[in-house]
Amino acid sequence: MASRKGSYTTSDLSRKSGDIIAEALRHPVTITQRSKPRLVILNINDYERLMKGADARAIGSIDTMSDALFADMERVVEQYAEDDEVGR
Repeated sequence: MASRKGSYTTSDLSRKSGDIIAEALRHPVTITQRSKPRLVILNINDYERLMKGADARAIGSIDTMSDALFADMERVVEQYAEDDEVGR
C-alpha cells in the first residue's frame, strides 16, 4: 500500500508494478526500502529535462568571460595568494 501519494515500498513494486508505472507516467514516484527513499521512477520527458540541465558548465576562455565573473576570479586568486603568504 502506498504510504503517501507517489510513494511505494519495494514490496508494492513487485505486487503493483502496472499501477506504479501508470502513476509514474503522470508524476515522479518514490520507491522506499525499510522506510527510506531509495529510487525514483519518472517519465522519460522529466528524465530528459533533468539530464539536459544537469551540466551547465561551458567551455570558454578569459576573453569570453563576463566582466563580473572575471572580477570574481581575480578576487579569489588574490585572496588565495594572500592566504598563501600568511601561511609561510
